[in-house]
Amino acid sequence: MRLSAVLSALAGFIGAAAYTHSAGYFVTFMTGNTERAVLGNFSGDHVLAAGAAAIIVCFVAGVFVASICRRHWWTNHPHGATMLTTGALLAAAVVDTFMDERGIGLAPILFVAFGMGALNTSFVKNGEVSIPVSYVTGTLVKFAQGLERHIAGDGDARNWLGYATQYFSFALGALIGGLVSLVIDGYYMLNAAFLGSLIVATYTWRADIRWVRRNMRISADED
Repeated sequence: MRLSAVLSALAGFIGAAAYTHSAGYFVTFMTGNTERAVLGNFSGDHVLAAGAAAIIVCFVAGVFVASICRRHWWTNHPHGATMLTTGALLAAAVVDTFMDERGIGLAPILFVAFGMGALNTSFVKNGEVSIPVSYVTGTLVKFAQGLERHIAGDGDARNWLGYATQYFSFALGALIGGLVSLVIDGYYMLNAAFLGSLIVATYTWRADIRWVRRNMRISADED
């Protein structure tokens, strides 16, 4: 729960960084991007529609590449996903430095969307994502269902507490990102997102080390 809360907060912060200083692009809300990609053509905003479609493609690419990396290089650890996200944010910040716009243009956002897709592969069970860190709609649905089961006497607080924690962590990350955007202009916003991701990647690395050592102790005890 603690690790998923940290990663959800990072997702919210990155989403705020991308949204506040770009043309209103979402990197965590693929439902909204899908609607923009389709409906933008009907309203005559073809550029926004194409941008939304490109973001979706990059998000899916991030999930795909991270899944390949997980299959071949890391198995069940969130650290690999956060490192890939950090690398994508670094690329976004570098690309942004060569753009003359004060806000964040579409090109850096595509790297951010790729990183967000990768981040969502942090928790995988049986080959599928078990905890999507930026899927807030699904989190709220599961929270409400768990709360109903608890009230009905078919469960306890564990049925909904984790989802509530994940949701409010995401909201907290977005709030922090919004506050940071008040004092940092678009040129530095992606740098702040990169720094935040680097800090979280360090945290997940330490968590992975503890996870590996704990499994080694368990294996030694069994032997």
